[in-house]
Amino acid sequence: MVTLRGVCKSFGEQGLFEDANLQINQGDRYVLVGANGTGKSTLLRILVGEQEADSGEISFRKGFTAGYLPQENAPISPSTVLEAALSSTEDPDPKTEARAKAILMGLGFKVSDFERRIETLSGGWAMRAAMARLLLMAPDLLLLDEPTNHLDIDALFWLQKFLQTYPGAVFVISHERGFINTVGKAVVALQDHTLKVYHGDYEHYLAERKAEGERVLSAYKRQQEEIAAMEDFIARNRVRFSTASRAQSMIKRLEKLERIHPPEEAKTVKIRFPQPVRAGVRVLALNKVCKSYGDLKVYENLDFELERGWKVAFVGHNGAGKSTMLKLLANEIAPDTGERVLGYDVRVGYFSQHREGRLDPEKTVLQEAQSVNRNNGDQFTRTVLGTFLFPGDTVFKKTAVLSGGEKSRLALVKLLLDPPNVLLLDEPTTHLDMTSVDALIEALKDFEGTICCISHDLYFLNALADHVVHIETGKVTWYPGNYEYFKDRQAQWHEENPQAVDIPPPERKPAGGQGKGSGRDAKLSAKRRDKLELEVLGLHERLEALATQLGDPELYSDYAKVQSLGTEMEVVQERLRVLEEELGNA
Repeated sequence: MVTLRGVCKSFGEQGLFEDANLQINQGDRYVLVGANGTGKSTLLRILVGEQEADSGEISFRKGFTAGYLPQENAPISPSTVLEAALSSTEDPDPKTEARAKAILMGLGFKVSDFERRIETLSGGWAMRAAMARLLLMAPDLLLLDEPTNHLDIDALFWLQKFLQTYPGAVFVISHERGFINTVGKAVVALQDHTLKVYHGDYEHYLAERKAEGERVLSAYKRQQEEIAAMEDFIARNRVRFSTASRAQSMIKRLEKLERIHPPEEAKTVKIRFPQPVRAGVRVLALNKVCKSYGDLKVYENLDFELERGWKVAFVGHNGAGKSTMLKLLANEIAPDTGERVLGYDVRVGYFSQHREGRLDPEKTVLQEAQSVNRNNGDQFTRTVLGTFLFPGDTVFKKTAVLSGGEKSRLALVKLLLDPPNVLLLDEPTTHLDMTSVDALIEALKDFEGTICCISHDLYFLNALADHVVHIETGKVTWYPGNYEYFKDRQAQWHEENPQAVDIPPPERKPAGGQGKGSGRDAKLSAKRRDKLELEVLGLHERLEALATQLGDPELYSDYAKVQSLGTEMEVVQERLRVLEEELGNA
């Protein structure tokens, strides 16, 4: 389907790849890995035609189509979410529209989001809409550059399932081990300026790389011994008349010898960041907190308490209230009622991916990193910046020209260089490569303060968390352990309670006040409301079931079934609109 032969690409004096060869066939699932700056994103842009190779040949099957999702900067337009998803399709029929809605819901959009304008969305949600457009387009080759960066866990699981059954080929860049192992059938390593395929999961790739390194190192040592022996012979015999010719012959052999280079050592960076001031045992609490957004009630009479040294992961469905919880703890938003209580000598630091206005545009990366209250020294600061993907002279770039991902990484560096004793982290691993994630994990493990984090990177959660807080419908449940322990306990509970549902029905609203509709009319009104709310709940459950069915790529071999499900989805949505309008006006 796609063939690369002898492809080379450089930027100035920096060579990215030389003599790169690769064959991508129908159904292949390749995950591209490599150190930051080796040219992974450049390779994807070359494949989709956004950049040209310096030399080499790239051939495509006749009629071949490719679709490309960059890391960030989705197109911003006045179109709606649904219109954006359908924009790659001319004259979409009901089947296509139903599939677009199913994909959008799989990526975390609600039905009420379909008519929202892209220009009103955050960058992350705009990227999800761009991904929906690409998945609906269903090209022969999907080229995805860090597609999980803007997803939560639910959307991540959905995307994994979607890509596992995708009929075309998938070529994806990712730093998340779980995603790599679930989606990929092979790892393509961009190493030593070329491409090499390792069939199997990421752990198999690491084992193969280690074995290769050991073989190369052994061959290098043998050759060095051979070279030392040849040089010793030359030194002892080149001046003797009887052996001078043999020495000259040995010199020529040595000059022609193809030298074996020792393998590059895998970068394992361990940085011990400054430790914070020791706080009291009880560091932060929310007492009887209520929080709503308009008519949407997120928390009511919430009690929540953190102790020193805990490393807590917040998990739950999209929209369950994880980010709201983090913002309440950080005092980024105020509760409607209730109070936030700080413990003794507590200082709170909040990390969000959205860093607009928090960096000085006139400062360089290095100056911004050094602007914290602690004097960490130039060398240590630059080492940390290099670990978080600001190598060499990039530390002299002005923050005004940084991408969104670079600003996010710099904000994380600043937080770690002068850490408070309570860290509240919202998706800290986004825009980091594997080496940086490992360095962050090790640094946070050694951190002596309290950590609360939200992350879709399950490897990160399992390595760091010693408590999991499950948030659902305004309620919090504690689990002492990491994410795997939480999932095991969830599975055990469902096994013991097979009739239970994951999400309890919402609380009923009061039937209303007593006015002209008092007495018998008011009672009838209350019955009507109860009946409508039950029907709305059932329709939402049916809509979720339809979306799940329509999100299965295997379904699309049965056109009649897809059309039937799409039609039913439209009927359900229209009935929901009518009922919710009646409830809203009651």
